[in-house]
Amino acid sequence: MGAFHEGHLDLMRAARRETDRVVVSLFVNPTQFGQGEDFDRYPRNLDRDIALADEVGVDILFAPSTHEIYPRAATTIHVPEVTELWEGSVRPTHFAGVATVVCKLFNIVRPTIAYFGAKDLQQCLVIQRMVEDLNIPVIFSRQPTTRENDGLAMSSRNVYLSPENRAIAPMLYQQLTECRDKIKASSGLEVSELHLLQSVEVLNANGFKVDYFELIDLETAHPTRSLSKGSALIVAARLGNTRLIDNVLI
Repeated sequence: MGAFHEGHLDLMRAARRETDRVVVSLFVNPTQFGQGEDFDRYPRNLDRDIALADEVGVDILFAPSTHEIYPRAATTIHVPEVTELWEGSVRPTHFAGVATVVCKLFNIVRPTIAYFGAKDLQQCLVIQRMVEDLNIPVIFSRQPTTRENDGLAMSSRNVYLSPENRAIAPMLYQQLTECRDKIKASSGLEVSELHLLQSVEVLNANGFKVDYFELIDLETAHPTRSLSKGSALIVAARLGNTRLIDNVLI
């Protein structure tokens, strides 16, 4: 959605290394914003984004207008199960907007490989499920989260953080990694609820307002207490006026 940072550029670099032609879409998608969210103030700087994409060696920067993508009321795509909780419960129209615009972009561009960042893990699970269910002929490539030196996941919305909150924000990733290490060090495959609650308490005591801090199954995005399948710790929390999300795989 623009306001490119090193996380976006790392996706472009991966595509540049692995493919013959790189296309980047730049579209602040109105249908994935809910009422009262930050669509109007979402950071935009097209000239800067063009320059950064050019430096990385992008062949095509596709930056359509809203009318080009949505000339009329659009058909929408609902992806079941993986959209039911977490961001889907907090932002009930969000993933229909994401799935619809990504499907449209896939059909317009016809990519062989599509690169997405793991920071938005639930979004990745939604798009992977859509690709499988609709037999979309694209290889989905989930790339590692790009982080600041202090561990904070790079995000265009980090510009909303005050200097004081920016100093606290890395604690989100610290608690994810500490909780992950406790889980991996514990005996057996069953995860103790206590590990999750301890991290929530630490974050809330330091100025965060935690929406969720959970261990999820990577197939369904539903809560799990078992490590027998692929799983991840996910978190969303407000810090001041900024809502931050992050995750670590287990």
